[in-house]
Amino acid sequence: NTSTIISYSIPNDSKVTLKVFDILGREVTTLVDEAKPAGTYKVNFNGNNLASGIYIYSLITDKNVISKKMLLVK
Repeated sequence: NTSTIISYSIPNDSKVTLKVFDILGREVTTLVDEAKPAGTYKVNFNGNNLASGIYIYSLITDKNVISKKMLLVK
């Protein structure tokens, strides 16, 4: 399965950027890049055009940067 849902919550209104990087740190895609009110959100990530491997997604807000690994298997 090459798609997944990435869920995230932000406690305050903030500019939100959600990017996906390959294991070498090259940006693969930007999923979100806009101001959002506080709340919980879900974003669909489709990796059909990517090779199998480890990817990092980073959630960047006005106050935090959170990064997590995901494994893409085709």
